[in-house]
Amino acid sequence: MFKMVSGLFAGRASLAAMAILFSTEIVQAADAIAVDTEDLTPPPDPTRFGRFEQKLADWHVVLGGGAIIVPKYEGSNEFNVMPVPFISATFLDTVTIDPTGANIAVYEQGPFELSARLGYDMGRKEDDADRLRGLGDVDMGAIVGAKAAVKFGPAEIYAQLDKTIGGSDGLEGTLGIEVTQPLSPSWMVGAGASVVFADEKYMQAYFGVTPEQSARSGLAQYDAGAGLKRADFSISATYMLNPNWMVRGQAGVGILMGDAADSPVVVDKVQPMGMLLVGYRF
Repeated sequence: MFKMVSGLFAGRASLAAMAILFSTEIVQAADAIAVDTEDLTPPPDPTRFGRFEQKLADWHVVLGGGAIIVPKYEGSNEFNVMPVPFISATFLDTVTIDPTGANIAVYEQGPFELSARLGYDMGRKEDDADRLRGLGDVDMGAIVGAKAAVKFGPAEIYAQLDKTIGGSDGLEGTLGIEVTQPLSPSWMVGAGASVVFADEKYMQAYFGVTPEQSARSGLAQYDAGAGLKRADFSISATYMLNPNWMVRGQAGVGILMGDAADSPVVVDKVQPMGMLLVGYRF
């Protein structure tokens, strides 16, 4: 629930990443509190949808918005503050559609879960920051991914693999743990930690500098190899105003490692972020 999504600290991709971070939790937290708290306003009556009531009653629809602060690109020491509007819908706890694409539950047995993901990588533009001038653009690409997770009480250990088709044509893998714990009927807190690995294509696209790019940008030539790219840590708190409305804040930091940290494209290997969001579940 509190996973630091791969690419979270890349400014152009962060808006889409936040949709996953928030939409999953808002549904689960609202469901839990709606069950545990009888004196709060119950969820809206699905009959208000008329003849579509049965179909829409099977969906969890979430509208939300707020603001985030993230580095301009992965490795930047400058920040962007951006609005985060989004909408997501989950059908029968199986298919979730949001601004990043679709997540599909494939298999679930006891504490074990397996899911698939279809999405996109926003890439990177050389005009996103002065440091990127002359490096050219990393084009947008489609993402096909899979995630396996095992739950132990409030904790979840997971492994995720994402392949980008187009753009960097790279492969990323993430290993992590997430912990969520309700403190009261209205408060839920969470923490997460993960490490991200990437193949040579991904690393070279985002952190390498070819001879041609070096001549145009003035940065030293650099070959970025496959390996550990980043370690991420986050904490969050969610407050339920009632079974439908909630406010969520999150703070996190990513630490670039290996060839990513040593790249001349990187100005600061420590990448902090923060967000504050409000959401409503229909």
